[in-house]
Amino acid sequence: MHRDSSKKGKKATLVITTVGLSFVLLFIYAATSKLLDFETFTIQLAQSPLLSAYAGVIAWLVPGIEIAIALLLMVPKYRTLALHAAFTLMVMFTAYIYIILNFSDFIPCSCGGVLEKLSWTQHLIFNIVFIVLAALAIFFLAYRNPKKKLLLLTTLAIIGISIVALLFAFSEKKMHRNNAFQRRYMPHAIEKIHSFDLKYSSYYFAGVGNGKIYLGNSTAPLLMTVIDSSLRDTTTSMIKLDQMDLPYRTVKVWVVPPKFYVTDGTVPIILQGDITVWKASTKMQGDYYFNHAYPINNHKLAVQSSSGVNRENIIGTIDIEDSLKGIFSEELLEKQFDGVFDTDGRLIYNSSLDKLIFTYYYRNQYIVSKQNLELEFRGRTIDTVSKAQLHIAENNTKDQRKLGGNTVLVNKNSATTQELLLIDSPRLGKLEPENMMEEANLIDVYDLSDQSYRFSFYLYKHEKSKAREFIIKNRMLYALQGNYLVAYKIVNSHFY
Repeated sequence: MHRDSSKKGKKATLVITTVGLSFVLLFIYAATSKLLDFETFTIQLAQSPLLSAYAGVIAWLVPGIEIAIALLLMVPKYRTLALHAAFTLMVMFTAYIYIILNFSDFIPCSCGGVLEKLSWTQHLIFNIVFIVLAALAIFFLAYRNPKKKLLLLTTLAIIGISIVALLFAFSEKKMHRNNAFQRRYMPHAIEKIHSFDLKYSSYYFAGVGNGKIYLGNSTAPLLMTVIDSSLRDTTTSMIKLDQMDLPYRTVKVWVVPPKFYVTDGTVPIILQGDITVWKASTKMQGDYYFNHAYPINNHKLAVQSSSGVNRENIIGTIDIEDSLKGIFSEELLEKQFDGVFDTDGRLIYNSSLDKLIFTYYYRNQYIVSKQNLELEFRGRTIDTVSKAQLHIAENNTKDQRKLGGNTVLVNKNSATTQELLLIDSPRLGKLEPENMMEEANLIDVYDLSDQSYRFSFYLYKHEKSKAREFIIKNRMLYALQGNYLVAYKIVNSHFY
């Protein structure tokens, strides 16, 4: 009997010591990594949709707590208390990752150290393993009263999860509501008629025309998928370039039947080919750098670029017909703060009006201009944020600037047809139910002929996924939702 107790005691001591040392190594390493690159860690916290409002405090608090727990674990007198603290802290870390993966609008960078090498899912599994180890050690400390210890651990887990859940509930992420404006919702504006399972969510709209939808793929940059408008017939082709060995980084494919473009503004290069053979030859190389491009016709593209003088955003057009010609305007985009983040947005082209349309991401404004970049007018959306509300995290040692989680996104995606501009708004207005932000995209419709707001409609989830991108053509709205391409018929006469 005494020998059995002795064996159990030695086994318990071994488990407790091993787990304790594991946590000491983990917390010391993690805390040291954060403190050695403290500025980067603070920026990563500032980008978090849950923690951005508290980044300054948490940046010191987390490594401080990790070091304190590690020190207590090395003192036998406080080891029990330290193991309970370690268990609770790991539960909080795990709850944070779970919320980020399942409920966040975007997934920020990881937290540094060894965990920076792990994906968020691997990070989640890693944390769960350490939660189990902590619980195991705690049970060995009090194996004579396991029910009481289980109740205590359950209580600690509930407390830890509740703290993180409250941070989520009160975070800036939830501040989408703006009671200063009210939408007019049009019932039954669109009707879902087809859906097609693409199997992957890496597709984007490369173009539409001649009864076909053209999809590019961000993970297979030269793969072109062509689907007919009924979403039944599909063909795939691999695009061949006359220069395959260049340092491509941001390849995008655009289709304007019967031609297509392949662009990469970092090389920079523009290639063009015919959609019947999917072979592209170089039309421009090294002349104009750009961040984004959008085709106007078979010989001209609109581009978003950066000024060579001050790096501020500018808009231009590049004509590849005959003699290469590029024109740029530094007047169209109006600087409010830095001319970079505050002038970021989405550039598209309306073929019916032959106009370029630029919608700011962070203010309630859009710009309509001619092809020659002559301003037509500056329009306003129904939101009231006229000055960009930016949260910029800076890392002076690495000359890095990133947007933090407190930045207010006013306009998201946009599309245009005939005299209409459709904007996907991530902001709730007056008297709108909270759950609609989770259930559907809120699409606001504007009339470009008189710069007026017409109405709004819901673009509901398909297979639990909201639309990440949409286009509109010939009374049809096509949306990429999760792994699906979904076709909606426009059934409301107010559209036209």
